[in-house]
Amino acid sequence: MLAMALVPVAGMAQDRSQRSAAEIDWRPKSELPAEMQARLPAFCSGGYLPSGLAGGQVPLFAGDGAGSAPLEASALNARYELDAELYLQGDVRLRQGSFQATGSEARYNTQSGELNLLGPLVSRGEGFLLTGESARYSVDSGQLDINTATFLLHDSEMRGRASSLSRIGEHQVVITDGLLTTCGPGQNDWAIVASDIELDQAEGFGKARHVRLEVLDATVFYWPYITFPIDDRRKTGFLYPQFGSSSAGSGGFVALPYYLNLAPHYDATLTPQYIHGRGLFTEAEGRYLSRLGESVLQVGYINNDSAYKGDTPGADGERWALDFTTRARFGGGWTGYGDYSVVSDEDYLSDLNRSLAINQATHLQRRGGVRYSGQNQYFDAYLSGYQTIAERIADVDKPYAQLPEVLYAGTAGLGAFETSLESQYTWFYRDNNALTGLDRANGQRIRAIPELALPMRTLWGFSRPAVSLDYTRYDLEDYTLGSGSFDRTVPVFEWDNGLYFDRRSNLFDVPYNQTLEPRLYYAWADADADQNDIPDFDTGLKSFRFDQLFQRDRFTGGDRVGDANQLTVALTSRFNDLLTGAERARVSVGQVRYFDDREVNLFGQGASDRSNSPLAGELVLKPVDNLEIRSSGLWDHDTQKTEEGRSQLIFHSRDYRYLATLGHTYSRPDDLEQTDVGTVFPVTDRVSAIGRWVYDSGLKRTVGTLAGIEYNNCCWSVQVVHQGYLTDDEQLDNRILFQIELKGLGGSGGASDNIADAIYGYDERERRRFGTQRR
Repeated sequence: MLAMALVPVAGMAQDRSQRSAAEIDWRPKSELPAEMQARLPAFCSGGYLPSGLAGGQVPLFAGDGAGSAPLEASALNARYELDAELYLQGDVRLRQGSFQATGSEARYNTQSGELNLLGPLVSRGEGFLLTGESARYSVDSGQLDINTATFLLHDSEMRGRASSLSRIGEHQVVITDGLLTTCGPGQNDWAIVASDIELDQAEGFGKARHVRLEVLDATVFYWPYITFPIDDRRKTGFLYPQFGSSSAGSGGFVALPYYLNLAPHYDATLTPQYIHGRGLFTEAEGRYLSRLGESVLQVGYINNDSAYKGDTPGADGERWALDFTTRARFGGGWTGYGDYSVVSDEDYLSDLNRSLAINQATHLQRRGGVRYSGQNQYFDAYLSGYQTIAERIADVDKPYAQLPEVLYAGTAGLGAFETSLESQYTWFYRDNNALTGLDRANGQRIRAIPELALPMRTLWGFSRPAVSLDYTRYDLEDYTLGSGSFDRTVPVFEWDNGLYFDRRSNLFDVPYNQTLEPRLYYAWADADADQNDIPDFDTGLKSFRFDQLFQRDRFTGGDRVGDANQLTVALTSRFNDLLTGAERARVSVGQVRYFDDREVNLFGQGASDRSNSPLAGELVLKPVDNLEIRSSGLWDHDTQKTEEGRSQLIFHSRDYRYLATLGHTYSRPDDLEQTDVGTVFPVTDRVSAIGRWVYDSGLKRTVGTLAGIEYNNCCWSVQVVHQGYLTDDEQLDNRILFQIELKGLGGSGGASDNIADAIYGYDERERRRFGTQRR
């Protein structure tokens, strides 16, 4: 069927179609809509603005049933030969279903169903634009062949050219002598050039032959044949190479990851790499996805580490590591989890680890279990153990395994009252062959804390008196101080009270609400003074902070229950912006008054005869959305000295181009004082400086540095960073990291992850840099 109209139209299309697809839709930044200008990075001079989409959407791949729709045509002039040919001339516009195009002349053969269109040709559609000198289109099959084509993919901002572009099937496009780049029109800083490119939408990948990566029109890489994904489906193949330098690795390294898409629900990545001074090192990762959850296995292996063998007498140079994690969701609030890590030696993580999800540590934890979380109940049962990788740690200081540990907590209403239960069962075990005395003990511990409370709450305050019983039962083996079966019972009374006052006012013409929140918290616990006949399985002394003002027990774990007869007096004031609802400031201060000496101790730690705690305070300021200042500290009235202080300033500009962090940590008991400064700031629209400096006043030395530079120009970026970090033997090690990213193709190297770990806000800055999520 043919529908035809002779319609006079404006003559602008002819001039526009003389240009490439990218040039037609490219706009300088000043001509873009305001919302697009706001999203455009400062280092980009313009962007693409799709135009003319109201006339219809054309898919790059043919739609179903192309031949069943009528061909619609319009032109300034037309000539029709019955049952032979339709000739159109002058601003020709064609449409068949989702296909549409414009040109200067067209000939349609009514017998064969073939349409020849002379350019300048423009075909616009769903997220793309095509131009060409001429085209041949089959009305029956939907096959389209364009000569001397240019194209633009709006979503990825990928543009290119080809000697010919053919849509040979419903899901296949073939490009001959093609060029692809994400750089703006007339800017070929980098480009992918290939003799033949085939895109298969059904399979979700493309194939290319004789592929070159060109930088400034010079070939820097060549691949005889590659395959690559064209949608979110994964594809087996090489990933971008990684490279860098580290003094820990005796020099530079280069890695070539290879991705294996083994099945829709599992895959693997193999990363062989050569480290100068060490040799060939390989890391591998496997991922498995099921309807319940995901599991990840990571391994690293080097057969002959020459540097380690030279530094470690008697070592054979073979080193390895393994890390396994799994998570499962069973439904109904039930989940499962597992984590297992092991390394061959204590220096592996600092010497070799690049991708395994293991942080540097003295102990590697292994844990697996099931968990339930409901509205009023919580249950967790797991097995937990450790690998102590630091050889300097004595047997007596190694942690216990929990085989198993079971936790249960629940709350229930009882009229006006509230009842709750916290309980724990644990079997503690560690090798005790080389231990003596109380340290030899292994065994079981049961702890239960039932509570009855009367919560009362109104708009202007609250009151919550509560009584509880802290009960613990032990059944121990290799216990040297008598019978290994004994228990401990501690009655507890707590009463938490608070009032709420507020007033409204204005500050700099901004309405705000100020609150005044006094709080009184009383705690009493009648615990036996001497509990040092109980082994220390998992107990420690809490660091005193502002939030501990409202906790009755000064110990963590379950082997000590602190005695208490104390009253906390605290005051908090908040300033809330009534226009935005944001909390602009919060200041809190409080102190504990002790009515009795604290006698319970953990082998000498935790007892005190002070009548007052240090004055604890917190300050949070957020005068604007992109500036936050936090400070907390302890001031001792008896010594008239600051015991501890932590301060941090975090700033980022609205577009995250400017980042700044300033931190200071001070602890008089630990003889620690450190200053931390980090920043990212643009020197020009395209060049940014990156820096971080950590100084330890106690050691009187720098303990961490980061210095680098970043360049962006809207289609590629490069980062070069020098990092200094303190090793386990307190030596400042150095390494150079760099990353090159081609917009739309990802990047090589690994500088960004290290910067993001060091400077707050850098992760968000990376996400916004090209307007896409980080890969």
